[in-house]
Amino acid sequence: MTDFTGLELAQPILRAITDEGYTTPTPIQLKSIPALLEGRDLLGVAQTGTGKTAAFTLPLLHRLAQNGEKLKSRQPRALIIAPTRELAAQINDSVRCYGQHMHLRSTVVFGGASIRPQIQALNRGVHILVATPGRLLDLMNQRHLQLGSVETFILDEADRMLDMGFIPDVKKITAALPNKRQTLLFSATMPKSIEGLAASLLNDPVRVEVAPAATTVEKVEQHVLFVAKDKKRSLLGELLKNKDIARVLVFTRTKHGADRVVRHLQQCGVKSDAIHGNKAQNARQRALKSFRNGRIRALVATDIAARGIDVDGVTHVINFDLPNEPESYVHRIGRTARAGAGGIALSFCDHEERAYLRNIEKVIRQSVPVLEDQPFHAAEIANAPAPGKRSQQRKRNPNQRRRNPGRTKRAPKAA
Repeated sequence: MTDFTGLELAQPILRAITDEGYTTPTPIQLKSIPALLEGRDLLGVAQTGTGKTAAFTLPLLHRLAQNGEKLKSRQPRALIIAPTRELAAQINDSVRCYGQHMHLRSTVVFGGASIRPQIQALNRGVHILVATPGRLLDLMNQRHLQLGSVETFILDEADRMLDMGFIPDVKKITAALPNKRQTLLFSATMPKSIEGLAASLLNDPVRVEVAPAATTVEKVEQHVLFVAKDKKRSLLGELLKNKDIARVLVFTRTKHGADRVVRHLQQCGVKSDAIHGNKAQNARQRALKSFRNGRIRALVATDIAARGIDVDGVTHVINFDLPNEPESYVHRIGRTARAGAGGIALSFCDHEERAYLRNIEKVIRQSVPVLEDQPFHAAEIANAPAPGKRSQQRKRNPNQRRRNPGRTKRAPKAA
């Protein structure tokens, strides 16, 4: 099977796929869609950029097309939960895109936006509801939403839900769902806590695993640039004089750091904007839209805010700050290796971040090549002893006798 027609999806869905210019399913779509059309539960281990949104959206739309019941006020038939506002909005955009030739209604609800239009949409009735956990619980507690009619439940990026502390909320939500339903859980990583959650939610699931971390990493050309902390912004400005860095995603560790980077880039004449938790939702959406359509060249983001960014054509990812979790490094650089494409990732590393680099290299099972041909190369950082190891000069054989072994200890000072 090499094209979508072999998946036996409803004609309106195939028409929408053709309109978008897609012809060949990705591996996760080929593995997931047939099982989901049979009504099976599914556990998907996949990162963003693998085509997983379409992998669960297309069979969901097909199922609703085959069983066109009347809309019920406040009672959606499908529920999709995502950890961030950006990802939730993006999933809803995909639902509307693939369902553009169908008479189906969807909406998205999340915090940071007015709740009144969300309540009005639910009152009119929707087939598919996409939500973040906090706002969903608010609507349930205010009795604007009932989950008793949900036939399909999809939990996306469960590991990020865990990182953000949403798992207790997820458990409250799932307790309100009917026992008879189809359930899908997707996660980029599978720690024991997520395995336990999957076991409690899924019934005899099909397990689909694609694009493990190493595979994604291998598609990206990686370099580390050793630089003093106070020279990072200057280095970034110099790098962006290169017009080959056409669309770049820059990662910082903090929200304030992201804003400082944007101010510096704007002073350098680089059109840029930031996306992080302190930004109002409409400002975040404007920044993402401007980045997607090319009005800005650089988007500066923190890890959590960037989780839902799925933009084609990102030529470079720059880690202005190295992440303290090595798995985050894999997620970050994968933003420039979408759907099988390659990309370039540049990581700034100051003296304090050497330990982070060492942990990253352990996870990706390879050394990141050093790029010395840059104006702020810090040889003293590059040549410093590996973190976590004492230098050879300071090591002492435990069997070696101390110098002046006959020297007597000083008497303790009087109290």
